[in-house]
Amino acid sequence: MAYPVNQAMYPPAFGMQAPPTSFPGYEGLVPGVSGGFLPPPPPQVLPTPVHTTQQDWSIPRLSEEAAREAFTSFVDSHCCYSSEPVKDGVITSMEQFNTFRYRLETFTESRKTEWATKPYEGETMNPFTQPPPGPWEMPVKAPVMFKDHVQELEIPNSQSIKPCDTCSASGRVKCNKCSGTGSITCSTCRGAGKDSAEDRCNSCNGTGKQKCSDCSGQGTEECGTCKGKRQLLSYIKLMVQWICQTCTVHSRKNNVEDFIVEQSSGLDVANLGEVSGKPLFKDALQMVYPMTGFPHPGVAEASEKMVMEHRSKYSQSGRIMQQQQSIELIPISKVNYQWKGKQYFYFVYGTESKVKADDYPATCCCIIL
Repeated sequence: MAYPVNQAMYPPAFGMQAPPTSFPGYEGLVPGVSGGFLPPPPPQVLPTPVHTTQQDWSIPRLSEEAAREAFTSFVDSHCCYSSEPVKDGVITSMEQFNTFRYRLETFTESRKTEWATKPYEGETMNPFTQPPPGPWEMPVKAPVMFKDHVQELEIPNSQSIKPCDTCSASGRVKCNKCSGTGSITCSTCRGAGKDSAEDRCNSCNGTGKQKCSDCSGQGTEECGTCKGKRQLLSYIKLMVQWICQTCTVHSRKNNVEDFIVEQSSGLDVANLGEVSGKPLFKDALQMVYPMTGFPHPGVAEASEKMVMEHRSKYSQSGRIMQQQQSIELIPISKVNYQWKGKQYFYFVYGTESKVKADDYPATCCCIIL
């Protein structure tokens, strides 16, 4: 139901021209339905091969003193762990396992369009005088590289004005709170018209009704679609999304997978997602090339596979803005020690010297009251 308003307050829409059924480059776009992601133009920059130069691919061995310090900090952080194995345990041997982590990040831009509306605020327009620019012809300033971001834009020359269907161009709709009556049940007497002493209710003067506060007793409220303007500006909305696609392999955590080449240390590679390593190599270009010349063939193979997968996958629905690949060397030391005639071990790993000791021999149950 539409409600009459003072028509003099609302001048007729500019031109009231119906929009074309489609624009060049926007064929098939249906109001109320997203047009989906649009394929980008082909890339203009071709990658060039990257050859890693020989350098120091190892990390100095962990000293016994550093291993014991890391172990002490680990035990101190657990209230139920006794410090006796740290004080009395004897380190019998230490094994070094240098581990490589390869990571590829691809920063992509994707675009999609849909018809949208907003209250008409009296903007001056020259509708349909020339075709709107294509979705990928719209100039958009990219955000900081490798930071996710979303931006919405109005496609020029796609605008038209139409009456608001929600309120039948009246600018007012029926009040939801009072269902259009202008009054609600009295909150004091709950509609009885009397109080507990059988006297007339002072809040509603015995009527059992109160004026609706949402519409001030009018029974109608401002239309939420057109904000009382009676008319809507219809236009094509461009949504631009930038996403950092971080792809590595192994140890999936927070959409980050790491390709790990390690020497069977026994430490679960899932733990390596919590630590950092020594940076060995980093390459950033619009499109990177698979690495060659790395001493471990597993890293080179992973680089080739992942670069090709990224190029194939992300160039279909978006535009690759920039890529970067890196290699870290993560130190892992297995420390074997003896305590009370038995052998135990723990791992010290990452540049943070994080400790993993699943078989710690001196634990107790603590109850905190």
